[in-house]
Amino acid sequence: MAEYEHRHIDLSGLAVVRDYKSPGSNARQRTLQRIREEHGRQIFAELGSAFDLADRGRDALELPVGALPPDGVYLEVELAPSVGPTTLEKKKEGTRQGAVTISATGARRIALFVPDDSRDVFEAVFRDYAFKEVEAGAAAPKKSRVEPVEHIRTARLQTFWRDDPSALPEDPQVEMWWALWCFKDRLQRVEDLAFRLGLTIGPDDTRLQFPEVIVLPVYGRRAAIELLLFSTGGIAEIRRATDTPTVFTDELSGMANAFVDDLAERITWPGREVPAVCLLDTGINRGHPLIEPALTPGDMHAVISSWGVDDHSEIGHGSGMAGLALHGDLTAPLGDTSRPTMAHRLESVKILPPDGFEPNDPFSYGAITTSAAALPEIAAPDRVRVYCMAVTNENRSGAEPTGWSAALDQISSGADAVEEGPDHIRRLFVQAIGNIGDNSRAEEIADGDAFPGEDPAQAWNVLTVGGTTLKSDIAERAYRDWSGWSPPGDRSPYSRTTALWRPSQSPIKPEIVLEAGNRALSRSGAEALSGLPSLSLLTTSKAAGIHPVTPFWATSAATAQAARMAARIMAEYPAYWPEMVRALMVHSARWTPHMLAEFDGRPGKLERKNLARKYGYGVPDLRRALASARDDLSLVAQRHIQPFRTDGGNVRFGDAHVYRLPWPRSVLESLGDERVRLKVTLSYFVEPNPSFASAIDPARYQSFGLRFDLKRARETDGNFLRRVNKDDRGEDDPRPINEDNDGWFFGPKSISAGSIHTDIW
Repeated sequence: MAEYEHRHIDLSGLAVVRDYKSPGSNARQRTLQRIREEHGRQIFAELGSAFDLADRGRDALELPVGALPPDGVYLEVELAPSVGPTTLEKKKEGTRQGAVTISATGARRIALFVPDDSRDVFEAVFRDYAFKEVEAGAAAPKKSRVEPVEHIRTARLQTFWRDDPSALPEDPQVEMWWALWCFKDRLQRVEDLAFRLGLTIGPDDTRLQFPEVIVLPVYGRRAAIELLLFSTGGIAEIRRATDTPTVFTDELSGMANAFVDDLAERITWPGREVPAVCLLDTGINRGHPLIEPALTPGDMHAVISSWGVDDHSEIGHGSGMAGLALHGDLTAPLGDTSRPTMAHRLESVKILPPDGFEPNDPFSYGAITTSAAALPEIAAPDRVRVYCMAVTNENRSGAEPTGWSAALDQISSGADAVEEGPDHIRRLFVQAIGNIGDNSRAEEIADGDAFPGEDPAQAWNVLTVGGTTLKSDIAERAYRDWSGWSPPGDRSPYSRTTALWRPSQSPIKPEIVLEAGNRALSRSGAEALSGLPSLSLLTTSKAAGIHPVTPFWATSAATAQAARMAARIMAEYPAYWPEMVRALMVHSARWTPHMLAEFDGRPGKLERKNLARKYGYGVPDLRRALASARDDLSLVAQRHIQPFRTDGGNVRFGDAHVYRLPWPRSVLESLGDERVRLKVTLSYFVEPNPSFASAIDPARYQSFGLRFDLKRARETDGNFLRRVNKDDRGEDDPRPINEDNDGWFFGPKSISAGSIHTDIW
C-alpha cells in the first residue's frame, strides 16, 4: 500500500492569463422549419385571442374597494419541443417571465406578464414577423423571438402551478396554504390585495428570500388566490406551502449542521454596542454556531453563581428561546439565500436552578427577578436591553396583583432607581401569558377560557404575550389523518386567556399574540398531541453538534419572538423609551381574518373587550412598527408628564398634554366617502402599590392613570378644552357640550386598569 508522505506539486505559478470568449455550445439542436406566412398568421391570431380573453377575464374581476386595478395580463407561451432553454422577457418592454412547466410532449410552457403600456410593442413583434415585407432572401423580422413559439394562450392558474398536479384543488372554495413566488418589486401590491381580500398572510419570518423572488405563504380559497394572481401581476409561480421544521428535523436531519453553518456564514453579526435581548431562563448553550457570535461569556449570568450559566434544561428551553430571540423561526432562513444583518445580541441570566439544587420558592420570584435584572446592567451599564421571561407561576392565576407581578411593575417603572428624576432608568419586560398544559384527552383542554393567564402576566407595565397560530398542515406520515387543532389565525391551543379575570379590576392581557404553534387533533376529535414538528417553530438546539435545530412551541416561542421585535425597534430608534417601544408594538398589531370574523360577530363594546382578553390587540408587525406608509401614517410623541402636584400641602392634578394633530385636510377631503380608521395607543409606566385594596380598586394599585380623548368632528377647540379640562373653563364660559362619542371600537369604559390603552375610531 502506498504511503502518502510527499507534498503535492503546486502548479499555480505556471498559469498564463489570457482573454476569453465563449466558443459557443456544440450541442446539436434541430432547426425549426417554419412557413413564415402560415406560422406568423397563426401566432398573431392566437395572441389577439389571448389578449381578448384575458381582458374579458380582467373586466369580470370583483376587486375590493381601494384595490389597485390590474395593469397587465398574463399569457401562456408554449415553445416548440425542440427548442432549448429560452428567455422570453425583455426588460425594455417590461415583460416578465414566470413559471416554466414541461408538458408530456416535452414542450415548454412559460407564464409571461405583459404590462398594458407595453402591449403595443409586444404585439408589433408578432405583427412584423407575420406581415412586414422583406427583400428576397432576407430573414423575417423578429424571427428569433417568434419562430420558437408554438402557441400563445391566456394564462390559467395551472400555468403557474409548479407542484404535483393532483395537489391543485379543483373546487374554488377549498382553503389551503399556498406558496406564492412573488416578484420583489411587486410584493407590496400582492400583500395589499391579500389583506383587502381577508387572506391570512405568513409573517416575515416565514418568507423565503431569494435574489429575484420572495416566497409568500398565504392561506385562503383557490378562488381568492386566482383573483390575487390575475389582479396584481406580481406572482411568478405557485406551489403548496410545504416548508415545515420537519424538513430539517426529519427529511434532511443528516444535513442540518451544513444548513446551520451556511446560515451562520451568511449573517452579518452584531457588535457589542447594539441592543440586547436578556433572557431570564435556564441558561444558554453558547457553543451553538447560531448563538456564539451574538453572546459573549461576560454576558452570561446566574442568580446563584454555583448554578453555572449553561443551559441545564433537559429540553434545552433557554437555548431554544435564544435562537428565536435572535433569528425568529429558522425554517425559512435555513432554506433560503438571504444575508441577514443582526442588529441585536443576547444576554442570559439563569433564574431556574439545575437538578440537585433547592427549587425556587414561588414567593421569592419577585426578589429573584429583581436581582436577575440587575446583573446585566452591572456588567454592561450603557447597553439598551429588553428583558424576556417565559417563566410563570404554574397554575397560579394572575387575576390579582402579587408580589411577583408588583416587582415587575416596580422594576419596569424604575421605582427602584437610586437616582430620582424624569430620566431615571426604566425597563421593558416581555412576559408570557402562560401555557395550557399537555393532555391527550382533548375535551379536558378544549375550553381555552377556562385556563386563566398565570402570575406574573398581570403586571401592568410588562408587555404580555399570548399565542396564535398559522400552522395547520401536518407533514408527519403517522399523523396524516389528524388535523391542526386551531384553524389558521385562531388562538394557539397552547395559549391561556384572561376571560376569567375580573374585567373591571384587571388590565386587558395579553396585549399581543404571536406564533406559538398548534396542537394536533385526532380524526375523532378525542385525542390531542403536542409538539409535532410540522405544527411547531424551528430553533437552535441545546445539543448543537448532534441535532443543531429542534422544534419549539407554546407561549415561550411567542414571547421570544416578541422580545426579538422589541430589540429590533430599539436598534432602529435608540432614543425611544421602553414605553414607546411597547406602544409601537401594540399599535402595529392587527387581528387576523379569523379574529376579525369573531369581532364582527360581537357588536357590543363589552363583548369586544372580552374577546380582546383572548386575542389581545392582534399580531404585531415589525415593518408597521418601524415606519409609516402612504396609506398608513403613524404620529408618535414621547414626553414626561407631571400627573400630580402639591399646592399648599394638598395634592392636586398636574399637567394635561394637548396635541393639535397636523391633519392633511385637502388629502382627507379628496378621499370622499372612503372609510378612514384612526387608532390611538397610550403607553406609560406606573409605580405599583400592591395592597389588599388594590385587588378591589385598580386606582389604589397605580401611582397615577392617564387617558386620552379626541375632539369631535363638529366640536370647536374651545368646547373640547372646556369639556376635558376644568382649568380651561372661565366663569363666563358656556357649559361644555358633551356630544355622543360612540365611534370608538372599545370605548372609554373599557379602560379600567393597566398602563397601555388602545382604541380604534
